[in-house]
Amino acid sequence: MPEMLTLDAFEQASEKVKEVTQKTELVESPYFSQATGNRVFLKPENMQRTGAYKVRGAYYKISTLSPEELDRGLITASAGNHAQGVAYAAARAGAKAVVVMPTTTPLIKVERTKSYGAEVVLVGDVYDESCEYAEQLAAERGYTFIHPFNDPVLATGQGTIAMEIVQELPLVDTILVPVGGGGLACGVSTFAKLYNPKIRVIGVEPAGAACLTASLDAGHVVKLPSCNTIADGTAVLEPGDKVFPYLQQNLDEVITVPDEELIVAFLDMVENHKMIVENSGLLTVAALKHLPAENRRVVSILSGGNMDVITMSSVVQHGLIQRDRIFTVSVLLPDRPGMLVKVASVIAEKNGNVIKLEHNQFVSTNRNAAVELRVTIEAYGTEHKRQIVQALEEDGFSPTCVQTSL
Repeated sequence: MPEMLTLDAFEQASEKVKEVTQKTELVESPYFSQATGNRVFLKPENMQRTGAYKVRGAYYKISTLSPEELDRGLITASAGNHAQGVAYAAARAGAKAVVVMPTTTPLIKVERTKSYGAEVVLVGDVYDESCEYAEQLAAERGYTFIHPFNDPVLATGQGTIAMEIVQELPLVDTILVPVGGGGLACGVSTFAKLYNPKIRVIGVEPAGAACLTASLDAGHVVKLPSCNTIADGTAVLEPGDKVFPYLQQNLDEVITVPDEELIVAFLDMVENHKMIVENSGLLTVAALKHLPAENRRVVSILSGGNMDVITMSSVVQHGLIQRDRIFTVSVLLPDRPGMLVKVASVIAEKNGNVIKLEHNQFVSTNRNAAVELRVTIEAYGTEHKRQIVQALEEDGFSPTCVQTSL
């Protein structure tokens, strides 16, 4: 076990990162508190400078480098948020920055990284492939490599989030922290346990990239053969071997969350807190419903908010469908004038809003017997959907719910 990070180190990092961070004070959430049976507070690092917590660790790490290391230029690999943190911190230090990003990185993260003056190279389908290439470039050209998570010094900078949490909420019971490679979870859990061993720290990772769960089960770092998740910022094949011992010792539990729950969490955040949180940052929000209702003080760390508009649009649409706020029914009608109006009237009487119609006259060889009408309807939720479908059934239309395509 490497020497544990110290409270003095966290205090030093906290003072340093104040030079570049914005205050992200806790937001108490009546909505999530009522929904989960705990007192829920949000730590909105999505509102942080560069749009994510990553600027903390990047800035603190770079502040510890020698002039010679800075003069060689900096290089890193990242799916986006660490890239912006390094680019911003490098610009402040007057150092050149090269960032290798996966080809699947959302455009907003690529463009913002460039806006801080970094050179961006797109290589690989996942972070791990980008990191391998960045390490190769560092060896070839003499760059100083800044690892996005597998570095206790960088993790110390990330752990300043936990210091701020306990300063605002000294009696915090549980902290939920997203897990990709483990740098944030390492810093947060290590500080929390040093400060008060009774604080529960729970890591949350996407089910499609649960490398920490696999590693903890095995007792050593395990590399997944592949990962598949919409939480791009935590799409990592293996946790860092330098931070893994800290995670083994300080995390009380790890929860895995399927992508479907992230979609619903996005809608919850937008509708109830008017905040844009990227999918990786929503891991802790989705995990709230996995906790027992014990009226405990729970802090959910929202790690970032860098999300492109196209992804937002897709997530909103899928979320509305999951919540039965949009659904599609298929009905078979005789091909006679007035039938479409009759269907629309039944829906209107139940306050449903028709947003799309598809009329297929060729579903049967006998058009007079039946044509298909697919109606996409906006509703208030599952109960309202049930009422509309029941009304159509009572009018003899025999509706069938089918997959919605917008």
